[in-house]
Amino acid sequence: MGDSHAAWAAVPAAAERARSVLATSWSCAVTAEGVREELIGAHAVADDGRVTLHVPEDSALLAATICAPRGEPSAVLEFADVAPVPMRSRIRGRLWMAGWFSIEDGHLAFAATRVVLRQASGAVVVDLDEFAAASPDPLATAEARLLTHLADAHADAVERLTRLVEPGSLHGAVRVQPLAVDRHGLTLRIERRRAHGDVRLPFHMPADSVAQLTERVHVLLAQAGTAACPRALQRQRTDGDG
Repeated sequence: MGDSHAAWAAVPAAAERARSVLATSWSCAVTAEGVREELIGAHAVADDGRVTLHVPEDSALLAATICAPRGEPSAVLEFADVAPVPMRSRIRGRLWMAGWFSIEDGHLAFAATRVVLRQASGAVVVDLDEFAAASPDPLATAEARLLTHLADAHADAVERLTRLVEPGSLHGAVRVQPLAVDRHGLTLRIERRRAHGDVRLPFHMPADSVAQLTERVHVLLAQAGTAACPRALQRQRTDGDG
């Protein structure tokens, strides 16, 4: 799905990306002992990545854990990474965690034995020690607000940033939207009539705060200001597709 020219750009490590998905997901699907539940706002994450599920007393998951013959039933947790800006194919990735449930203080404590992160580039098994030691991207919890503001209030800036994209990646483009941002760069979704691709614009330095992100984006816009306007978008406006 991604355009190959951006593959060289700095990106978060798999463990950091997995922790970011875990930190920002509001819901999760849980499967244990033949029981599957979709939970909203029910999980909490410790500093080392351990997950606790706060489920009601009549939860089938809680009953399955209490009644499991081995005492600690196997379980799989699934978290979706959803782009905050409306667009085609909004799910940017999925995080699966396999492990065991136990009961602590009336809640379900989950001990992971395997963590798998799947993104457009493929699936990767995340080392458990690296997962426990990693922290979410510093912009993760602000990403939704930042991207929706960029899309809603600064569509002209998004279009200006396409001047940094290889013209071939914009061929047939009908819309460009901000897909993701992290401390290493901004990713744009290039939508065509029947397909889409993603291009990454790396920052010159990592951004560890919203203030630093603002500066990094301004640098990109300044670079875009000296670049030629992509012919693909010029044709798009002429044809009335924009």
